[in-house]
Amino acid sequence: MAEVSAEAVTLSDDERVARIRADVTSADRELRARHPWLNHQNAIGAGIMAFALAGMLACAIAYARGALPAWLVIPLVAIFASLTHELEHDLIHTLYFRQRSWARHAMLALAWIARPSTINPWIRIGLHLRHHKLSGTPEDIEERAITNGVPWGIVRLLMLADAPCSVLIRFFRAPKGARLRVLWRSALVYFPMGWIHWGLWWSFLIYTVVNAAAGTFGATIVWPHAIQQAQPWLDFLIVVWIAPNVLRSFCLHTVSSNMHYYGDVEPGNLMQQTQVLRPWWLWPLQLFCFNFGGTHAIHHFVVPQPFYVRQWIAGRAYPVMHEMGVRFNDTASILRANRWNA
Repeated sequence: MAEVSAEAVTLSDDERVARIRADVTSADRELRARHPWLNHQNAIGAGIMAFALAGMLACAIAYARGALPAWLVIPLVAIFASLTHELEHDLIHTLYFRQRSWARHAMLALAWIARPSTINPWIRIGLHLRHHKLSGTPEDIEERAITNGVPWGIVRLLMLADAPCSVLIRFFRAPKGARLRVLWRSALVYFPMGWIHWGLWWSFLIYTVVNAAAGTFGATIVWPHAIQQAQPWLDFLIVVWIAPNVLRSFCLHTVSSNMHYYGDVEPGNLMQQTQVLRPWWLWPLQLFCFNFGGTHAIHHFVVPQPFYVRQWIAGRAYPVMHEMGVRFNDTASILRANRWNA
C-alpha cells in the first residue's frame, strides 16, 4: 500500500493526478531531448513490428528444422508476440501513422495475425477507449471480460486460461434473456482469428486427451485419414503459433485484471483505477506481457506515450507516483476480488 507524503495529504486527488502527469510528461520531454531519434515514432513502431514478426518466423523455421525444441520455441514466440500487443495498444491510441491510416490498419492486422487469441482489434478500439473513461466500473467491458472483479478460484483460472470457457461461464451466469446476446457478441468479436485459434487449440486438446485416455485402457483410436494427415501440421501450429498465445494471453490477463481495481472505485478517479503491481514472484508472468503490471498505471495518467518510452521513464515516474499515493504491490487486492477497499 502507498504511504502518502505529508505534502500529498493536503492535495485533492485531481491535484495529485496533475502532479504525476507533470512529472511524467517532463521526464518524457527530457528523454526525447537527449535522444532525438525517439521522435521518429512511426519508424520505431514499424521497426518493432518487423522485429517481432521476424522473431516469431525465425523461431518457427528453427523449430521446423529441428534446431530449437518446442519447450523453448513456445516461450520465445510468446515474448515476441507480446511486443505486438504493446504495438496494438499504441495503435488504438493512434501513436503511429496518425496521418497514414492504411499503414495503421495494416499494423493492426499484422498484430491480430500474430496474436489470434485476441478479439478483433478494430472492435477493441471502442472497448479500450471506454475502459479509460469507465475503468473500475461494471461498464468497463474490456477489463470485466478478462475477469477483473471476479473472485479468485477455479472459475477465474478457467476464464483466464481459455476464451471459450470464459464465454460459456459468462453465458450461464447471464440472465436468461441476455444469454443469446452474450454468445452473439462473443462470436462477433473473435471472428475470424479467434475462431481459428481456439478451434485449433481445442482440436489439439481433444485429440491428445482422447488418445491418452485410450492408451490408459490399452486401446488405440483409429482416426479418419484426413485427421491423421492434418495432425503433423496441427502439432506444428500449436508449438509456433497457438500455444505461445495461450501462454501470453493467460499471463497478460492475469496481470492486467489484478493491477486494475474494480467495484468500489470513484468513477473517473485515476488515483483509484490502477496500482503498480510488480512483486518478485510475478516476474515469470510479466516476462510474457512486457512488464505490464509495472508500467500500465503510468499509461492511465499519461495516455499518449509509446510503450517503450513508458518503460524507459518508469524509474522517474515511480517516486512521484509513490509520493502522491498510487498503490504499489497491493497484492491483498487479489484476494478481495480487486476491490479498492479492504
